[in-house]
Formats: sequence, C-alpha cells, structure tokens
Amino acid sequence: MSAGFLVKLRPTGPWRIGPDSGDRDRVDLVYHSDAVYSAVTHAMLRLGHGEEWLEDTAASGNGPAVRFTSCYPFHRNTLLITPPRTHWPPPPSVKLRYQSVRFVPLSFLEGMLSEQPIQEDRWIVDGPSECLLPSGKAALGSPFRVVRRSRAAVDRLESGRVEAHTTACLEFAEGAGLWLAAAFRDDAAREQWAGRLRAALRLLADSGFGGERSHGWGRAEQPEISEGLLPGLIVTPPAQAEGTESAYWLLSLFSPAASDTVDWKRGSYATVVRSGRVESAAGSGGEKQRAPMLVEGSVLIAASEPRGAARDVAPAGFPHPVFRSGFAFTISIPWRSAV
Repeated sequence: MSAGFLVKLRPTGPWRIGPDSGDRDRVDLVYHSDAVYSAVTHAMLRLGHGEEWLEDTAASGNGPAVRFTSCYPFHRNTLLITPPRTHWPPPPSVKLRYQSVRFVPLSFLEGMLSEQPIQEDRWIVDGPSECLLPSGKAALGSPFRVVRRSRAAVDRLESGRVEAHTTACLEFAEGAGLWLAAAFRDDAAREQWAGRLRAALRLLADSGFGGERSHGWGRAEQPEISEGLLPGLIVTPPAQAEGTESAYWLLSLFSPAASDTVDWKRGSYATVVRSGRVESAAGSGGEKQRAPMLVEGSVLIAASEPRGAARDVAPAGFPHPVFRSGFAFTISIPWRSAV
C-alpha cells in the first residue's frame, strides 16, 4: 500500500475532453491520466516547481514521485470506474444491457471481484452517460450528458462574414463530477509533494482542465481531497485464495518501461494512439509525436507491478522535451480468463 489522495472535482460549467479523433462535435468521457499529468505539470511550472517536478517524475530513475489515475465520473456518493476487461461484461441478462455500460460503481465492482451474485433489481443502465447506477438514483437523472454548443465566428476586419460552428462538451448534473486518485512513491515523496499537489489542483480548478478554457470551460469548485492509503481509498481488493494468480488492473493509460516484465502473450488489454498539440512558452501548436498506449481497464500479467514510463513526444527540433505520462496506476486483482 502507498499513501495517496482521492480527489473529487465538481464542475462549475461545461468540460471539453477532446476525443482521440480531434473532432469538435465529439467529446471523450474520460479525462485520461496523461492529460492529468500534463495539466499538473503546467500548474507546477506556474507555481515555480516545474523543473523539480519533472526531475522527480518524468526523469526519475526510481519511479515517479506521484502517479495519477485517469478521471472518472461520480454521482452523489457513488464513484464509477472503467471495469477490468477480464470481468466485464457479466453473463447476459434479461434486465440489464451490460454491453451498453462503460462505467460501473465501485461497490458493484467489489462484489464482482469477490464473485458475489449480481442482484440485478438494484441496478439500472443510464444510456446517455453509459453508467450503471443504483436503481434508486434513476429519478436523479444522468450524472452527465453530452451537449453540442453553437458559436459564431465573425470576421470583423473585412467582410463581416459569420461562420457558425458547434463544439461538444460534457454538462454535469448537480452532485456529479469527476474523481481521480494520486499515489506517492514513498513517505519522502508525500512529504515533498503533497502540499504542492494540493496547490496545483486548486490552481487547475480555478483555471480549468481540458479544452476551451479561454471560454471558461473545465473549471471546478475547490477540489475535495481525502488522504489515506491506496488502494483502500478507491476499492477494497478481494482476498485471494492461496495459489491464485494475480493480475494488474490498469486505472491509467500505460506505456511500458524497459524494466517492466509484462507477459504480452496473456492478459486482456487494448491500445489507443494518443496525439495532440504542444502548449509551451517555447512555442505552441506543433503536433506531438503519436504514442500507442494501453487503455484503462486493461488487465496485465507481470512478474512484478508494472511501472510504466514517460516518453518524450516533442516535435522534431523542439527546444525542450515534451513528456507524455505512461506511468502505471494499477490494482492487484485475481486473474481469470476474459469472460
């Protein structure tokens, strides 16, 4: 176990999480861990801790001082997450369309990992958000919805021509938002970075996460931060019978380090190619190098806990490195073949 934070962000307006395709009329439902690391890095730079932060995370030979999960939705007191691929979907049901679900409550997942029978009358699938929710919360509506907002660009210098366009975003219900976890490498890292990380998260809540920040999107109330030990802050892993093989469930994107001992012939995982544009005082707008990564919910078999790595994805000739975080945030679960 390691010390860490559980962070809740309650949006005060729309959020735009750009999809991998870059389409303006589409939006992703997960704010990925590499984007979380990038946002925190920009905040650390503004707070005067940037070089030290990069040295102790991206350039550290002992593993990063802080690792992040991706951001997942929550609704009231229900935290939701992408389930492990080896345990999802459950056997077909006449009541629930599990194939339509992307996020499940942690309480539901704990029961699944402990092989408890599913009480289907306690749950309902919310189509707009792709969330499995307690049936008693159906009256509260979706935790969030995808909305397309229209704007018009006006050429005020010459013709006065107006060009309309739409941008997709997430709008959150009252009591809903996004949560993430941060794990410290050791007690020394916690002592050094806990206060600074709190400050960085407060700054980001004021200035915004994701796209369209110049329009006020991506902002949140002051972060609600709980300290404790991981993974207990997130989920209670099931007791494993003697002789049961363990696997590692990814709660973040993952780019393997050379030292990681993953058995690529086994496990259950999927990949995504991440790209994007540079945002830097040295020059913004250049396209980052494309980087294949394993997605959240992947389950890996490895001799030891995967660490992951941060890759330099700066455009050719760029004056400084641009890191994409692929550090692994994992929870050990019993291995079983994908259902």
